Amino acid sequence: MEQTALIVVDMQNGFCHPDGSFARIGMGLDGADAAVQNAAVAVASAREAGVPIVFTRHMYRPGRPDEGAALIRNSPALAGVSGLAAGSWDAEVVADLGLGPDDLTVDKVRFDAFQWTSLEPLLRGLAVTKLVICGVVTNLCVETTVRSAFMRDFPVTLLADCCAAKTRRLHDLSIEVLRSYELAEIASVSEGFAFKV
Repeated sequence: MEQTALIVVDMQNGFCHPDGSFARIGMGLDGADAAVQNAAVAVASAREAGVPIVFTRHMYRPGRPDEGAALIRNSPALAGVSGLAAGSWDAEVVADLGLGPDDLTVDKVRFDAFQWTSLEPLLRGLAVTKLVICGVVTNLCVETTVRSAFMRDFPVTLLADCCAAKTRRLHDLSIEVLRSYELAEIASVSEGFAFKV
């Protein structure tokens, strides 16, 4: 029997909120508000259908020893505003998605939500065989996680209108790559995607 899970990648205040750290360092996401609103529809649909939801959160421990040289080079200004610090408002999932105490969360320190996390054993323990993925940033953490899921033999549906990137072009290019190599089936909430009850 097939079991689907919804993975919501990094839809945190730091990435998606206008007062978040990425907006403050000039790396805000084009279309973040619409992506969050569409993701809220997907989350509500998953809840109604009894589909497990896993929220990933990209965050760093105090002093940021787990950030790593590559990510420091990638966003050098982030540490200066204490971006994505564990326990901060910036690292919390945006309120519009209604993360509750019983929801599943997986914290990560790299683009790939599977790397050095409990995500795969969690999904295997839930007997999940298929994934629906949405979140931010489309061409970074989302695409990397989709590729990683593909390599672990999870068929993926990516909800394109529940994702955002720094520019619309980067978002569109990422969707094109994932679609053209059949790494994911591309769907949209605005075009009628919903979980079956």
